Amino acid sequence: MEMEIKTGVSFPVKLNDGKQLNTMGIRKKKILALGVNIYAFGIYADNEKLKEDLKAKFGKAPEKANKELYDAVINSDVGMTVRLVIVYGSLTMSMVRKNFDEGLGASLKKLNGGQKNEDLVNKVMGAAKDSIKLPSGSIIEISRMPNHVLQTKVKDELISQVESELLCRAYLHMYLGDDPFDKDAKERFGASLLSLF
Repeated sequence: MEMEIKTGVSFPVKLNDGKQLNTMGIRKKKILALGVNIYAFGIYADNEKLKEDLKAKFGKAPEKANKELYDAVINSDVGMTVRLVIVYGSLTMSMVRKNFDEGLGASLKKLNGGQKNEDLVNKVMGAAKDSIKLPSGSIIEISRMPNHVLQTKVKDELISQVESELLCRAYLHMYLGDDPFDKDAKERFGASLLSLF
């Protein structure tokens, strides 16, 4: 296990499907002018497949993790999982949905020529009931599966599977794009990408 320092949340170094932990970070949100930690996250990837993809595309490692490198990961079809561990005590599914709509909505808009696609955003948390309580420690896993399927599990229950290349890209863009939730986490992910070469 590895611990995310600011929240004390531990993440397994490897998931059951073999994906490896590449970075950890936190999602903060302003609530009444206070910066509140909402969740800690770990980003996992099929590093072998990622390595093949990146070597095929770039040949050798760039000097530093640059936009092209992050974009290659965002646009690829390599299996990746973002594991969210809730740290904010009194979270409900409707709060998560609202938060998600904002972040993912903005990301979709950026990648989709200014078009917000609410239907797509709504499908991700589709079947999750608003009444679901998410006490501290609850786990949400959102994975990019092969063929651009974005799969969402809340507390180990499958909530949705949406096939959309745009949605997969927009989701990872929130963590690895130009304005990531946690810049340090993105930089650590970049360093782990360089080490794959």
